[in-house]
Amino acid sequence: MVQTDEELVERSKQGDAQAFKELVVRHEGKVAGVVHSMLGATPEAEDVGQDVFIRFYQALDKFKGESAVSTYLIRIAINLSLNEIKRRKRRFSLFAKEEEASEVKAPDETSDLRDWVMHEVNRLGPEFQSVVTLRMLEGYSTEETATILGVPMGTVLSRLSRAQKKLKIELSKHLEI
Repeated sequence: MVQTDEELVERSKQGDAQAFKELVVRHEGKVAGVVHSMLGATPEAEDVGQDVFIRFYQALDKFKGESAVSTYLIRIAINLSLNEIKRRKRRFSLFAKEEEASEVKAPDETSDLRDWVMHEVNRLGPEFQSVVTLRMLEGYSTEETATILGVPMGTVLSRLSRAQKKLKIELSKHLEI
């Protein structure tokens, strides 16, 4: 018999490791997708993906079930990914001149469209990057994106519109759009 996420959470709270393992198996794909969309396929992304479930496990007693488990996990994934992006920028700026710190290595001529799009998405500010990742790359609805990020739907729509305009301008410089 398949148990709901809520039942698995309750069993996990009582110390059932198998129940928590089932939650991880159910949600690791979505969490990995969001983290990889934000950070790329890097060792840091793997660490962040694992940290999401560690944080969730540590916060199990605080989880009230007011949102779906997947929503809660994706919110943790976005927050940890944004923290990693800030860490990268600080690390990079420690070792590079100020003007070089803002430069991001662009894909070369042999790169495909996805490489260029991801390059430009990664250059967006964190508030735009998280909306684009959830809404356009991961396929969440506007309402789901708003819930995950804890912002009004109008904010999601506004950020998405501004991000799309920025992406169109930047991509048109490199591609025939």
